[in-house]
Amino acid sequence: MKLRAAVEKLIPSYGIRPLAGALALQMAVYWGARLIAGSWRHYDMTTALDLAVPVLPWTAVIYFGSYLYWAAGYILAVRRREAGAWRFLAADALGKVICFAVFLLLPTTNVRPAIPAGDPFGWLLALLYGADAPDNLFPSLHCFCSWLCWADVRGQRDVPAGYRAFALLFTLAVAASTLTTRQHVLADVAAGFALAELCWQTAGRTSLARRYERLWGA
Repeated sequence: MKLRAAVEKLIPSYGIRPLAGALALQMAVYWGARLIAGSWRHYDMTTALDLAVPVLPWTAVIYFGSYLYWAAGYILAVRRREAGAWRFLAADALGKVICFAVFLLLPTTNVRPAIPAGDPFGWLLALLYGADAPDNLFPSLHCFCSWLCWADVRGQRDVPAGYRAFALLFTLAVAASTLTTRQHVLADVAAGFALAELCWQTAGRTSLARRYERLWGA
């Protein structure tokens, strides 16, 4: 009961089920695509420019930190205003469905580099590599989710300017960390950002948000 009360205090009642659904969809897309296409031929989109990016194990801190950023961003999107929440959640769901399709139509992978010897953050990069297989790369879900969190607050006067600036800078930092940890390549980053913006605009300019609201309100 105490846990339920704490959740309801943090998240408006209308947002609890959709947020849980967003998390479930993310897991289904990521693990489902891996389960289905894991043994299929995967394509490496690494370019010479990607290989020129230095491997910086310490940026795994940013990569892992993105999960906290998403948690804050998704909850903030739901807490601020209900109408905006449905646009955000609809854009998120649309993007995840598209990602799932692309993961199956164009399975991608890359070759991970040797972890620099003696680097104090080498263990953290090794932890990342051990926990996350090099697949489901294009588009980058890290970049998709981060851009969506920034899109929700940009230009919004009810959100402090400091947080809006932080959201943009951290979104760019997450993108950089996906490259410097060699979790993704430039094509993955560009596709993740582009997909997030496309879904955000679609949810705001069509009836998708209202339809998504009716889906969860039924």
